Amino acid sequence: MLMPFLILWVLLALTVLALFVWRKVVSRQEDDNLHVLGGDQKTGVQIAVAEKLDLIDKWGKICTVAAVVLGLILAVLYVYQSWMQNSHLGV
Repeated sequence: MLMPFLILWVLLALTVLALFVWRKVVSRQEDDNLHVLGGDQKTGVQIAVAEKLDLIDKWGKICTVAAVVLGLILAVLYVYQSWMQNSHLGV
């Protein structure tokens, strides 16, 4: 009964993991020095990397919250289902 939801939870968890790895890869391109003078091309690259990191962070937070909430709901449903099965066996 809970298997489709468990598969969905695993997919969400894998998505969170993939976003974490993707963020690490993108952040390697990040330059910690601020280039503001002289029309340096690095300023455009910094902005692009920062925007990409913001997008990854946004989706990472959304997927993490969804995975945690779904995981808690699945845990409660599993405990409830087990409790109901055990209470019927004792009757």
